[in-house]
Amino acid sequence: MKLNISSLKDKSFWQDKGYQLPNFDIERVKENTLKAPIWLHFGAGNIFRAFPAAMQQALLDTGLSDKGIIVCESFDEEIIHKAYTPYDNLSIVVTLKADGSMDKKIVASIVHAITAKANMEELEKIFTSPTLQMVSFTITEKGYSLIDASGNYHPDVQQDLHANHQNPKTLMGIITYLCYKRYQAGKYPVALVSLDNCSQNGSKLYSAIKTFADTWVKNGLVDEGFSDYIADPKLVSFPWTMIDKITPRPSEQVKKVLEEDGIEDAEIVKTSKNTYVSSFVNAEETQYLVIEDAFPNSRPPLEKAGIIFTDRQTVDKVEKMKVGTCLNPLHTILAIYGCLLGHTSIAEEMKDIQLKAFIEKTAYEEGLPVVVDPGIIKPEDFIYEVINQRFPNPFVPDTPQRIASDTSQKIPVRFGETLKAYIATGKRDISTLKYIPLFFAGWLRYLMGIDDEGKPFVPSPDPMLEKLRGYVKDIKLGDKGPFTEALRPILSDSSIFGVNLYEYNLASKVEAFFEELVAGKGAVRRTLEKYITP
Repeated sequence: MKLNISSLKDKSFWQDKGYQLPNFDIERVKENTLKAPIWLHFGAGNIFRAFPAAMQQALLDTGLSDKGIIVCESFDEEIIHKAYTPYDNLSIVVTLKADGSMDKKIVASIVHAITAKANMEELEKIFTSPTLQMVSFTITEKGYSLIDASGNYHPDVQQDLHANHQNPKTLMGIITYLCYKRYQAGKYPVALVSLDNCSQNGSKLYSAIKTFADTWVKNGLVDEGFSDYIADPKLVSFPWTMIDKITPRPSEQVKKVLEEDGIEDAEIVKTSKNTYVSSFVNAEETQYLVIEDAFPNSRPPLEKAGIIFTDRQTVDKVEKMKVGTCLNPLHTILAIYGCLLGHTSIAEEMKDIQLKAFIEKTAYEEGLPVVVDPGIIKPEDFIYEVINQRFPNPFVPDTPQRIASDTSQKIPVRFGETLKAYIATGKRDISTLKYIPLFFAGWLRYLMGIDDEGKPFVPSPDPMLEKLRGYVKDIKLGDKGPFTEALRPILSDSSIFGVNLYEYNLASKVEAFFEELVAGKGAVRRTLEKYITP
């Protein structure tokens, strides 16, 4: 059986194999959506299919909505051609439970899928529809960045800002242009909702869009009132959100299960931009989505599907709890040390006594003391769930190599905010911290691209990788310190760590740990055994 709308007519085939089918008229929902769209999403990747799309499906299944989602991809357009079009925009969403069982669901809430650059006319039509309530994004934190590591505008951004406002190349330029069309059509209200895993994501999106709007107004390219439209939360809102659901690349193990069920088109495809896609997505069971309830043109009743709507302050607390203490820093520690120790599975790492103790001590002893309890989720419970249920789940095939991507961009939020919280509250001199600086030292060791057995490996992509590796390129295993001269440009960079580590007497501790980690083959393991006692 192939996955398409026609094949869903054979309900017995799917249901006998345990698949949950859509409980609505797909063609009717598509017709309703295209006639009066309410939700446009940018970023057609796996987490969108496994989470937001599944939430809208829940509303459709229960009759709480009669509209689906239109999705647009602007970065890796092959995703549309290889993971949507061949399957009539359907997805098999496989939930991987810790006991080894799987829930299999056909998600049909995505009724239309397009690429950005070839469909600007259609995007304009969608954006200028008065019925449009929300435009959401899963484009990664990099998608909102307008400047490079040197603080200069990216070339495409520079061109869009000053010479290309009617045919922008960048997604932020495209969104601003479409917002201008909506402004011209009648100043219709809309919510622009970042669902990306980064701090104060709504403000990052606002800053990018407002930069384009202000520059275009200043250069006389658009009406002066456009900046005021973007800045008016009663017309255009930028809610903050916190999203949490581990969604790794499609699993060969899941593919095998689907093929045994008789699914013919479960092959896993790698795009030219290194995205892994298939007719299916697999994800863990646990999921959280907390959204600031700021929607000037109303919204789908997603609280009925389990999404939590609250105020901005609570979203901020939940996000800081997760990203700064309870999950993301622990994931990053496992990623970096996992690569050094030759692990290829997050779940397998949780069987490593030192690594499990490392993240426990980091969370409970150094993170938790400065966490603000958001009130709606208890930090201690969240940490327990992460360490004892989520990370050890062997059926979530996540890898340290995937998590290690863009680490330089993650550190300021995942660790820097904790350092700044200690400094601000005076609860502890950060030079007395132990596990966070041990992670920093491990990351510097990782930049060398040599594992604990002395074998070379390719570090995961990172926009600062070439620059950072340049500082450690002359350091070899077995070298003796001090390494201050080589490491100072990194450890003094407050854009990476949130603070200059030398100003707070933390750099010397990192350098000392680093010296132990480079002492020779096996030094990473010996250092962990020395400092981490389960």
